[in-house]
Amino acid sequence: MTTDTDRPPRLTRLVFHGPLSEARADRIVRRLVRTGPATVLDIGCGWGELTLRLLAAAPGATAVGLDLDADDLARGRREAEARGLADRVEFVKASAKETARGPADLVLCVGSGQALATAEPPGHAVGALRKLRRLVAPGGRVLFGEGFWQRAPTPAELSGMWPGASAADHLHLADLVDTAVAAGFRPEWIETANEDEWEEFESGYLADVEEWLAAHPDHPLAAETRERADRHRAAWMTYRGVLGMAYLTLVPA
Repeated sequence: MTTDTDRPPRLTRLVFHGPLSEARADRIVRRLVRTGPATVLDIGCGWGELTLRLLAAAPGATAVGLDLDADDLARGRREAEARGLADRVEFVKASAKETARGPADLVLCVGSGQALATAEPPGHAVGALRKLRRLVAPGGRVLFGEGFWQRAPTPAELSGMWPGASAADHLHLADLVDTAVAAGFRPEWIETANEDEWEEFESGYLADVEEWLAAHPDHPLAAETRERADRHRAAWMTYRGVLGMAYLTLVPA
């Protein structure tokens, strides 16, 4: 029988659960707080690192983060407590699909468009952006983080990515921006993760597991864990330079 203490640590080497550097995050936070937001809604918040930084930069603002991962939400609560922000943020285990939360002055949806839509990719981006338009207050801002194809993937590349990967899974950047405009936004800022950010994220995502595997090669969970880590790394090596991440700062029109 194994316990949680027998398992590899989970994502302790990551600051953000995505290819986002602290330098870019700081620039995004400065941009988003320019309008003096009072309320923040974080869709698919995880442990809410970006939201906590926004609250620190916008005194008096309050926030709600929605996610389904209890471990990530607990981490967010611990971080909020440690930074003296616990009375200004609520981490809620709940689906965002039919949320009654909002409208909020700032709405974050970073890598979580699927949490708002029922359509299959890439149609989920259309539905997510339409819902985000309804969730943001007039004069507010939306930060929409979404994957896109930097170039068309080949069939061989798709076969090495996630199970069932298809060229239809993502839009190209220009099409993603056009989709945001069609949903009722103007793009204040368009930026994309660079190679360093991807490497920091993907290496950090696996680092805990790789160290654990090196130290526990004969553990009862080692074979399963090794197979999962190897599969993830192989996928990353395949979509490296093909899959991008866009961060769109959007103004409701």
